Amino acid sequence: MLKPDPFLLALVATVALASLLPCRGAAVPVFAWLTIVVIAVMFFMQGARLSRAAVMAGLGHWRLHLVILGCTFVLFPLLGLGLRALAPALLTQGLWLGLLFVCVLPSTVQSSIAFTSIARGNVPAAVCAATASNLLGIVLTPLLVGVVLAGQTGHGPGISARGVLDIVLQLLLPFLLGQLLQPRIGGWAHRNKRLLSLSDRSSILIVVYTAFSAAVTEGLWHKLAPAQFGLMFAVDALLLAAVLLATRFGARWLGFDREDEIAIVFCGSKKTLASGVPMANVLFPAAMVGQVVLPLMVFHQLQLFVCAVMARRYGRRAEAVPLRS
Repeated sequence: MLKPDPFLLALVATVALASLLPCRGAAVPVFAWLTIVVIAVMFFMQGARLSRAAVMAGLGHWRLHLVILGCTFVLFPLLGLGLRALAPALLTQGLWLGLLFVCVLPSTVQSSIAFTSIARGNVPAAVCAATASNLLGIVLTPLLVGVVLAGQTGHGPGISARGVLDIVLQLLLPFLLGQLLQPRIGGWAHRNKRLLSLSDRSSILIVVYTAFSAAVTEGLWHKLAPAQFGLMFAVDALLLAAVLLATRFGARWLGFDREDEIAIVFCGSKKTLASGVPMANVLFPAAMVGQVVLPLMVFHQLQLFVCAVMARRYGRRAEAVPLRS
């Protein structure tokens, strides 16, 4: 039996706190600056933790990486746009915006690698693919937001000069500084993974609290009926199911072996919460962020639960059928 994810419980508690006691008045600019700082620190530490050896590992398996990147940045957006075209009135515009934002995010790193390992898949390739997805996502996600989301809403967030500057200063520059200092502080970062993981999650909670505070003061829960939340959950589940089926059977159709199929399934179906919430905070107006990240929070927990079950099943099958050496 799967235990409740402590981080999920913390996220729910943070949303509840923001709903009951949103930040107001003089606290708003304080939390706004705090979110900028914690986002920059988070991306700096991501750069510091990313070993250059990990970036190089598995680069030769270019077909696998192209398939995973295609799933992350092409298949997902196409499915999201297709779902919206089929049922535009199913969700509110804000929730559709959030769902399409999910579709343009990069993959996760830790969970993609962990599930690939549990399932006895190609771990070096998973490390490389997940890393490449996150590196490219810093650039591709804002571009896709400008193309996919603005094109669908008519007035969604585009990439203005100020938006580009925010992305560079808050996301890309800290990440590059972390990579520059990786030879000096990378060892320390790896020795303190648990502490830094706690720091990352605390940073996300701060960003979520700030985002939902702004959304609550704008009347989020008056605009979002319980039925809409249920429909959003169903659409998230349908999107995840479609991608899992496409990656599993697509990998087989393309002739990949079982180890590579596992890497494709678990890297190509994930979307990152750790980078997604900070990116939303940079790319969207403060009053929109809370509603935009709701579909991401739900999708994140769905993918963890479903992929945990799938990884265990893959692992049990691998025990019965020896993998290639």
